[in-house]
Amino acid sequence: MPRVTNTPASKQRRKKIFKRAKGFFSGRRKLYRTAKETVIRAMAFATRDRKQRKRQFRRLWNARINAACRRAHTTYSRFMADLKRANVTLDRKSLAEIAVRDESAFQEIVKLVSQSEKKTTKA
Repeated sequence: MPRVTNTPASKQRRKKIFKRAKGFFSGRRKLYRTAKETVIRAMAFATRDRKQRKRQFRRLWNARINAACRRAHTTYSRFMADLKRANVTLDRKSLAEIAVRDESAFQEIVKLVSQSEKKTTKA
């Protein structure tokens, strides 16, 4: 009776790993066991870093908004509180983009928000 080796499935499984290991150095690309370990590890890092990218971008946007607020003689926390009070629904990403690309527009937003804040405290 011939020996059954499940060749097509095994070959596909190895091929899938080697395809993902493309670009790795030396045996990490050529040797199946090493390539498999490296691919699994790389996938774990990729999953972790997709989460971290979101955090890092939010930190960047906050830093940019804070810098623009300081130039407008206010603080980040006061500005964000005033935004909420004025019912302005711009998110941090778009605020940071405005702060970087169009400083005068950001200054206008700060003025608008601070004026609405003064109106609510007087009333």
